[in-house]
Amino acid sequence: MSFSKTIHSLTILPGKNKCGAVETFSEIILSPGDVLSVVGSTGSGKTAFINDIEVLAQGDTATGRTILINGCLPPDDFIRDPSKKPIAMITQNTKCLADLTVRKFLEMHIRSRKISENDVLEKTISTANKFTGEKIHADMRVSSLSGGQTRSLFIADAVIISDTPILLLDELENAGIFKEKVIEELRTLGKTTIFVTHDPYVSLLTDRRIVMENGTVKCILEPNGCEKEVLLRISGMDRELSAFRERIRRGEILADLNLTDSNHVDSTHTDSNFADPNLVESNSVDLKKEVFT
Repeated sequence: MSFSKTIHSLTILPGKNKCGAVETFSEIILSPGDVLSVVGSTGSGKTAFINDIEVLAQGDTATGRTILINGCLPPDDFIRDPSKKPIAMITQNTKCLADLTVRKFLEMHIRSRKISENDVLEKTISTANKFTGEKIHADMRVSSLSGGQTRSLFIADAVIISDTPILLLDELENAGIFKEKVIEELRTLGKTTIFVTHDPYVSLLTDRRIVMENGTVKCILEPNGCEKEVLLRISGMDRELSAFRERIRRGEILADLNLTDSNHVDSTHTDSNFADPNLVESNSVDLKKEVFT
């Protein structure tokens, strides 16, 4: 069964905050291709929010929220049968107990889904390799993959093999994978995606932001392009930090702040569709202080 053609909307109905007060929003409706971020301080309720979505809550969780699929209560098998659930949640815990090669791990999932296409395994690995600098090969053992490689593989597995229409990603920035590439790919594939994030760059790349406070949805922001200039500036900062990261990985001593040295900038970031590399400003150290304080 392919969910992509059957899931047209995901609706979140309000619950209550930690003090029992009813949330003030009326409903949040997500359509295929929508990309949202959930932001807020630690303990604000971000994880509880996506957990409600993942379990398709029916007023039976601590928050009292209700999740609708296509405007209706989801069928029971969406909730009870993991193979029929139209939602995949990928958390920071990427440990895999099965000591299998990537090939055997994916083949097992392909068989369970009764997929007959011959190229689906190669397509899954190819998609995963768009997101990570260290390439994944079919003969690698899943248990030996890095955290970034594992999350990249799980994302690709969810969108290619499971064809999951709704993805929940918890703190993608901690995985060491190419954030822009993930968002671009999920948008292209028409996936409804929700990111829990502390990264301003990830949150600015999304269409809407849900701001959490005291266990409740404080507000829902839809910038509609008004943050474009800030996004360009933060994109430049992100590339510079990536350049520092690559220099450290190569064993260099960072005795200078040559932030705009193009020889050090990772090409996977400079060709991003989200920002023009020529717009990186020379006073980026001051910009970091301006934006994040």
